[in-house]
Amino acid sequence: MGQLSKYQKWVFILPLIAVFIWSLNITVTRYVADYISPASISFYRWFVAFIILTPFMLPKVWQQRALIRPLIGRLAVLSAFGMVLYQGLSYTAAHYTTATNMGIVNAFVPIFTIFISYLILKDKPNRFAIVGSLLSFAGLIYVMSQGQLSSLFAQGGHWGDAVMVIAVGFYAFYGVFLKKWQVQLPLMTSLYVQIGFALLYHVPFLLYLGLDAIDAENAMSVLYAGMFPSLIAPLLWMVAVQALGPNRTSIFMNLMPVFTAVIASFWLAEQWTIYHSIGGIMILIGIILAQKKTKKVVQSQLETAT
Repeated sequence: MGQLSKYQKWVFILPLIAVFIWSLNITVTRYVADYISPASISFYRWFVAFIILTPFMLPKVWQQRALIRPLIGRLAVLSAFGMVLYQGLSYTAAHYTTATNMGIVNAFVPIFTIFISYLILKDKPNRFAIVGSLLSFAGLIYVMSQGQLSSLFAQGGHWGDAVMVIAVGFYAFYGVFLKKWQVQLPLMTSLYVQIGFALLYHVPFLLYLGLDAIDAENAMSVLYAGMFPSLIAPLLWMVAVQALGPNRTSIFMNLMPVFTAVIASFWLAEQWTIYHSIGGIMILIGIILAQKKTKKVVQSQLETAT
């Protein structure tokens, strides 16, 4: 409670703002898909963030180079999973699916994280996690099939949702590797170096696919992506995690599908349908159930704390 008294109750607003920014970015991603290629918007996003951070972070990175050098490999992997594969595939998915569906699939990160943690960290899921994961997966399939399971892969449809699922899987790997390695660097230093690697990773794609020009139709989307979801939202999230703890903060991520659907309905005129409601509820219940601990685990944690 000491932390809460320091930050006061307004700290609960911070994760709400962060989730809203990320939800708006999903809608921006879908909107700008018609005006700029996935490789170009992905590159510009991190280029803008890099330019903004460089005056503040480059001197610090140079001072901390001895700390950074042995961690270069891990930072390179984190950048590949979290900034290039996740973001690049998300921009690609936006060409083939709706922002509403992207928001729903994005909520699947906790479920993927549970099973990837089992594979990499040997963190065995309990029965609640298994049942909750199956329920969430069923809800995801229901949304992807638009309530008609027989048409899931008919005529090559729904591939945008499938690409988004792969993107979310990579982001879950990113989170698990963060936990596994626990890179001992200041957060902003780690972020800056990862952004630098992300720019390097984009070079082969841009040489092959080309780089779209920034114009009146995509400039504001590029600036938004480079500033708000890349820099401001993560900072707000980090402050919230410090004040509320990671578990309480992560609950706010469940609001992303709701925020995305509301924004997309007003901006892109996307419709929230009955299959979104049914599938979304299944996913949400599954996520909540998957995070439930058994009595044995709770008792063990209490004994450890005492």
